[in-house]
Amino acid sequence: MVITTRFLVCIGLLAAVCPAQMLEVGVHGGQHQFFRAALGSSASRPGAPNEYSLDGGFRLGFRMTTNSDTHWGHEFGYAYNRTQLVFDPTGQRQGMATHQGMYNFLAYATREGARVRPFGTGGAHFSNFVQPGASATQGGGSTKFGVNYGGGLKIRVHPMFLIRFDLRRYETPKPYSLFNRSGWIRQMEYSAGFSFFL
Repeated sequence: MVITTRFLVCIGLLAAVCPAQMLEVGVHGGQHQFFRAALGSSASRPGAPNEYSLDGGFRLGFRMTTNSDTHWGHEFGYAYNRTQLVFDPTGQRQGMATHQGMYNFLAYATREGARVRPFGTGGAHFSNFVQPGASATQGGGSTKFGVNYGGGLKIRVHPMFLIRFDLRRYETPKPYSLFNRSGWIRQMEYSAGFSFFL
């Protein structure tokens, strides 16, 4: 209890003496959607029709942002995406997970300290597609590296709290070792979040 109180006092003092935002930590949730998400076929013959694809679901994650200048920032994050693996000939669906880790560069339209801060962003990420019945903690899944970009809006609602809205597009190579697999899949994020900042 004493340690927690001291920690909160230190945060309060830092916020009082540091008018510029140094660190933002928050959670977000929303939806994600896949486009061009056909994954390929289990048949090895050339031109075999696609059998498997991905569909989206809900998304939960966290982000940590540091602002290095009045109009620039750097962000690290993680998100859990609930995903559906679809067997296209029958429409049968199985739930699975897609874990994402990311780094993004942020460019703000307004100066640090403004109540409303629109921003654009771009960066790199990895996606770990964990097929039904497998576990990422036991080395399951197919990991692919890609790029992402988008924009959003941060609105300060208290001297130490803000809400944010994000719209991002993720470009990722197709996972798994299926036949007739080529190209990338597109994923859209639609999310809102709540952050604490100094």
